[in-house]
Amino acid sequence: MPEPPKKFDKEPKACLSDNGIKDKNHKSWQYIEDVTSNADGVQRKVLAEILGRSANVEYLTRHGLNGRTDRETFKKVIPIVTYEDLKPDIDRIANGDTSPILCSKPISEFLTSSGTSGGERKLMPTTEEELERRSLLYSLLMPVMNQFVPGLDKGKGMYFLFIKSEAKTPGGLIARPVLTSYYKSSHFRNRFHDPYANYTSPNETILCPDSYQSMYSQLLCGLCQNREVLRVGAVFASGFIRAIKFLEKNWKLLAHDIRTGTIDSKINDPSVRDSVMKTLKPDPDFAEFIETECGKESWKGIITKLWPNTKYIDVIVTGTMSQYIPILDYYSNGLPLVCTMYASSECYFGLNLNPLCKPNEVSYTLIPTMAYFEFLPVNRNNGFSNSISEAKDKNKNQDLIDLVDVKMGHEYELVVTTYSGLYRYRVGDILRVTGFKNKAPKFSFVCRKNVALSIDSDKTDEVELQNAVKNAANHLCPFGATLTEYTSYANTSTIPGHYVLYWEINQHGANPIPPSVFEDCCLAIEESLNSVYRQCRVSDKSIGPLEIKIVEHGTFDKLMDYALNHLGASINQYKAPRCVKYAPIVQLLNSKAVSNYFSPKCPKWVPGHKQWCTQN
Repeated sequence: MPEPPKKFDKEPKACLSDNGIKDKNHKSWQYIEDVTSNADGVQRKVLAEILGRSANVEYLTRHGLNGRTDRETFKKVIPIVTYEDLKPDIDRIANGDTSPILCSKPISEFLTSSGTSGGERKLMPTTEEELERRSLLYSLLMPVMNQFVPGLDKGKGMYFLFIKSEAKTPGGLIARPVLTSYYKSSHFRNRFHDPYANYTSPNETILCPDSYQSMYSQLLCGLCQNREVLRVGAVFASGFIRAIKFLEKNWKLLAHDIRTGTIDSKINDPSVRDSVMKTLKPDPDFAEFIETECGKESWKGIITKLWPNTKYIDVIVTGTMSQYIPILDYYSNGLPLVCTMYASSECYFGLNLNPLCKPNEVSYTLIPTMAYFEFLPVNRNNGFSNSISEAKDKNKNQDLIDLVDVKMGHEYELVVTTYSGLYRYRVGDILRVTGFKNKAPKFSFVCRKNVALSIDSDKTDEVELQNAVKNAANHLCPFGATLTEYTSYANTSTIPGHYVLYWEINQHGANPIPPSVFEDCCLAIEESLNSVYRQCRVSDKSIGPLEIKIVEHGTFDKLMDYALNHLGASINQYKAPRCVKYAPIVQLLNSKAVSNYFSPKCPKWVPGHKQWCTQN
C-alpha cells in the first residue's frame, strides 16, 4: 500500500521552511491520489491484513473463516452484525477477559459511542495502533485545506475542545468518548511541531475536566490572541454556538481580565491558571473594544469583529447539525462553514476534499486505508422522519456492495471491518453517493438510521421515545385523562436546544390537571431516555429542559389534513409522525398550543454504565 506521509519534526520548537511545508502538503495529496486511484486494490489488501493478523481470534474461528484472508470467503462466512450481536463478546472483554476474542492486538480501551444500547453507551474496542491511524487522517486535513485557503500556517486556530467523563469497566479498561481519548493521548499532548496544529488553547485548558473553567480559559486565550486567529471552530456546530452564548454571558468578566492582566477567581485550577498567564497580558484598549462591541444590542457578525482575520468556521454542519447554519451565519456575517472530516467511535472514515463547498453540498471521500468498507442498499421512506427500510432481505450472509461498486445517487448504510475487532459491523449511518475521487466514491451524510430527535451528540429513536412517552403518560391516569396523540420536535432556536413534545389529551375527569403533573411528565420522559441524552442535560449542559406543549383537541386531525392536502400523503397509509421537522408543520402545532411545561430539574445521570465505578 502507498506509504503515508511523514509527520513533522519531532522537536517541538523546530520550524519548517515554506518549502518544507509545500513538500509535506504535496506528499499528503500524493498519498490521497494513490489510495483513491487504486481503491479496490487497497481495500483487498486492507481486508487481507486485518484477517491475517487476527486469523486465530475467537470470533473469526467461531464463524469458520479458518485463517482465510480472501474477500470471497470472508463475505460467505462472516455475518453482518449490529452492536447487539457483538455485545456478549464486548461484555466479556469489559469484564476482564484478555484472550483474543475480537482482535489479536490487546484492547487498550473502549471508545463510548453516542449510539445507545438499552439506555447505555455502546463500547467500541480499540487498540494503541488505532491512534496512529486516526492521527494519519488528521495529518491530511490541513494540506487539503491549504489548497483552498493558503497561509493557514502563518496564524492560529481557535478551537473549543473539551474532554468528557470517563469510567472504568469491571476489568479495568477505560471507557471514554473517542475525542477524549485522543486529547488525552500522547499523540495530542506531545504532538510533533505542526504549524497547522497551532491552537490558541493551551493543552491544560482543553484537558480541564471543569466545563466552566475550560470554556472560560479557552475563550480568554482566544481573545488575547485575536489578531493571530485565522480559523475558529469546534467539533459540532452546537458546541461552537455554546461558546458564543458563553461569551454573551461572561464578556464583562473576560474584558476585565484582559484589561488588568489577571484571571477571574472562579478559574482555580492551578495548571489552567499557569498556562493562561503565559498568554495573558494587560490590554486596556482591546478590553474597551470588547465591551463596546459586546455591549451592542445586535451581535450580528461578532466573530469577525472580535477575530477580524478569521477565514472560516470549522464545524460539523451536516445531518442534524444543519439546523444551526442560520445562527452561525448571523454571528459570522456568512463566513464559510467548513466540514473537514467524517469519523465515528467505530472508525475514522474520510475527508471533505472540497471544504469550501456549501454546507448542503458537503461530501466525504472515504480513504480506503482506514478500514474495509461495505455498503447495504437502503430505501428512505418519504415522510416526516428518516425511517429506513433495507432494499434486500436480512440474510446474514447477503452480499454487500464493495467501495468501488456503489452507484451514483444511491443511498447505503455503511458497514465496516476495522483493525480493532469489528467485522462487517453496521455503523447506522445512511450515505448518498455524490461522485468519485478517482476510483473512490464521495458520500454525503443523509442521516442516522431511524434517529427521530437529536440536539447535540444525543440520538433518540422512535421506539425509545415511544417508551418514554408511555411511562410519562401514566401520570395522567389519576385525573381521568389519556394521551390520544403526540409528536416531537428538536427545537434549536433556543441555546441550548431542547426537545419539544406536542401532546393532545382526552380528559374524562372533572378535576383539572395541575401544572406540576405535566412537569412530572416532562421529567419522567427525560428519566426514560438514554444515558447520552441525560449526560448532555446534566454534565455537558448542551441540551435544555424538555418541554411538553398541550395542543387543542383536533390538532392532529388538522395535521393529517395538511399532510394530505399539501404534502401528497396517502390517506390509506398516513399515520401521525413521531417527529416533525418541516417548518409549516411546526408552525401549525405551535399555533394550536394552549399551554406548555418544562422539566423542573435534571434527570439522574452518572458516568459509565450502571454497574461500573466512576473513574477518579
